[in-house]
Amino acid sequence: MKKVLLCMLLLPMLAIAQDKGIHFEHGLSWTDIQAKAKAENKYIFIDCFTTWCGPCKYMSANIFPLENVGNFMNDKYISVKVQMDQTDKDNEEVKKWYADAKAIEKDYSVRAYPTFLIFGPDGHIVDRQVGGGEAEQFIARCADALVPAKQYYTQLEEYNKGKKDAPFLRELALLALSKYDEKNAAAFSKLYLDQQKDLYTEENLQFIGKFTKSSKDVGFDMFLHHADKVDKVLGDGKAENIVMEIVAQEEVFPQLMKNDQSTPDWAGIEKSIKAKYPALAEELLLKTKVQYYSYVKDADNVVANIVAYMKKYGHKAAPQQLNEYAWTIFEKCNDMQCIEQALEWSKRSFKDAEIPAFLDTYANLLYKAGKKTDALAWEEKAMKQAGDEEKKTYEVTLEKMKKGEKYW
Repeated sequence: MKKVLLCMLLLPMLAIAQDKGIHFEHGLSWTDIQAKAKAENKYIFIDCFTTWCGPCKYMSANIFPLENVGNFMNDKYISVKVQMDQTDKDNEEVKKWYADAKAIEKDYSVRAYPTFLIFGPDGHIVDRQVGGGEAEQFIARCADALVPAKQYYTQLEEYNKGKKDAPFLRELALLALSKYDEKNAAAFSKLYLDQQKDLYTEENLQFIGKFTKSSKDVGFDMFLHHADKVDKVLGDGKAENIVMEIVAQEEVFPQLMKNDQSTPDWAGIEKSIKAKYPALAEELLLKTKVQYYSYVKDADNVVANIVAYMKKYGHKAAPQQLNEYAWTIFEKCNDMQCIEQALEWSKRSFKDAEIPAFLDTYANLLYKAGKKTDALAWEEKAMKQAGDEEKKTYEVTLEKMKKGEKYW
């Protein structure tokens, strides 16, 4: 009797624990969900997931069960999980949704996971979200989905009704981009830019940069052939950085992804780049080699190509790149001349802003160079400025330095 009584006492507690997060409906059809939302005057939240999707599993295990997430969602939404793939382990509830899942996938262009679809109380689609996120971000996106001005499909309807002024098109293009609707994003951005008299304003260039993803995009020609005008507005090197990234994606990386894992034909790659983009070929190839040899864990070639790059193009390196290359040298090079060069790069990385991670790199290089007193001082400085997680790491490094340990 006592055991039975204990179980009965525990049941309400378990129910409370399980109700803290999002309440997902079970045993209802898509038609039932729509009817329930209409009756309760709530929006519909559909979690479109697959059994193999890592971010989907993360959201289900770590975000959806949270009390603050449940408090917000359960008040505003009728929620349902819809499995988009089919497996041999599917239960009857999942199987009953097969047809609707296929229809939802087709009708709302669900191509990435997780995708969250938002429907109004009347059953009409109003918004979509692609990708997971932490709790506060997730709640903020779901709150935005309740606001007509931020609802993607609601704004599309406004466009279809004839609203096509420049400010509206700009916001709609950015909204489409954030919803991973690249086709519409490109179309709306072009319509917006067609209305602009001057493309070389800061606002327009930043906008164009967001929509320049390939050499076929309008902005690519601007960044490639009018870099001086772009950099005058956005800052030195901005145009070239965009062009380099696109050229790398289109001309270099496809030639590195060989099924037989053979050594890349660097001479052939360089020749093909020079044919189209002669001014970029050497610098891009050196950067790519650093990435490639890092990936295949060829330390000697990583170091050689970093040194070669920095010798010719180091004056262009941004703080993040300076720190990254300096840290790589710390990890992979034991030549003191190389270490001294990396110390100079590292010091440049934090001349404008003393970022703790950059200070830590400098301290580690000093220690490897045998300058223990200076290394301890800089590591202590990094530790004092660091956040809690970084601070713990730097404390460990500091102790190793004090003991004179070799830890690379």
